[in-house]
Amino acid sequence: MKPQQVLLGTRSQRLAEPLPPRGFRVAAYVVLFLLGAAVALCGTFVQALWPPFGVLLALAGTLGVFYGGLRLTGTKLGAGIPLAGWFAVLMVMMAPRPEGDFVLAAGLTSYLYIFAGAVAGVVCATLPTRTGFGLGAPADDRKRPVRDPRT
Repeated sequence: MKPQQVLLGTRSQRLAEPLPPRGFRVAAYVVLFLLGAAVALCGTFVQALWPPFGVLLALAGTLGVFYGGLRLTGTKLGAGIPLAGWFAVLMVMMAPRPEGDFVLAAGLTSYLYIFAGAVAGVVCATLPTRTGFGLGAPADDRKRPVRDPRT
């Protein structure tokens, strides 16, 4: 078995895992949103603190939250919710203050943190899971359109 299959698993392994209860997933989404916001806040300062290792540390934390949310909830929404919290805080950090200062300055490490973090969130949200973007309705239980054999 390849090392990436051990960490990420195969599609059949992901689809065979049982889903956590719906109440747990909804509570986890709230916590993951707040955790994504906290990681963005910390990452904003860490990425500029110790270049270039700070940006790598901030990206590792960001990727960990996105992938952890995916595995915790078993849904693509589990990676998308922390991405939304992360992105919301970054928008506030990039906005200039009335004094003319801003927290996330224009620079190589800032741009790398924003771009690579967004890519990491999108990649985690597209990894194989047991369900789609819903709150946990299994993909097999959803109604599929019936294809007309004459077309």
